[in-house]
Amino acid sequence: MSRPKNQEARRSQLITAAAKQLRESGAARVKLRDIAQEAEVTPASVLYYYPDVQDLFVEVFARGANRYCAERERRIGEAEGAVARLRACVASGVVWPGTAEETSRLLYELFPVALRDETAHSIQRDFFDRQAALYEETLEQGAHTGEFTLAVPAPQLARTFLALEDGYAMEVLVGGITAEEEERRLLTFAQVVTGNEGLSPSA
Repeated sequence: MSRPKNQEARRSQLITAAAKQLRESGAARVKLRDIAQEAEVTPASVLYYYPDVQDLFVEVFARGANRYCAERERRIGEAEGAVARLRACVASGVVWPGTAEETSRLLYELFPVALRDETAHSIQRDFFDRQAALYEETLEQGAHTGEFTLAVPAPQLARTFLALEDGYAMEVLVGGITAEEEERRLLTFAQVVTGNEGLSPSA
């Protein structure tokens, strides 16, 4: 009965090693031997568990997406009131230096996988929907309490926030703007589309 547990541990080890190599080298440059060396196994051992390395990348993407969403949900769940929650929605989607930047870089590296793999398609849709739900619920809460006067329906706004996050995140990752500037731009948008001055970047 121990073999499945050992296999699960080995897969987790390979996912961790692949994630590190993807962040450091990028999806276009990472090699099977790099992943094997990072995991301290042979290339044949990697192929034993993942005969197609793309399947390993899909699992890296799934783990990264789940951890990213879980952290956003935690931070937003700690906020009280619609304004505080919306500010938390924004802040938790910013590419701050450290873990947020590392995770964002990893997920962007793997987006091409999501375009070509059916399993990754589903993971990407769930990843997007899970984040959109955080914005949508918060916007609807504010509209219900009268704190927000929404410019367009909450579902549309939620997806617009995510589209803006993606665009600004790329600017941060390539050094075009800072994380602080990304947050300011998103909060300015939030203020405009909700009519709440408490969302001003200077508030």
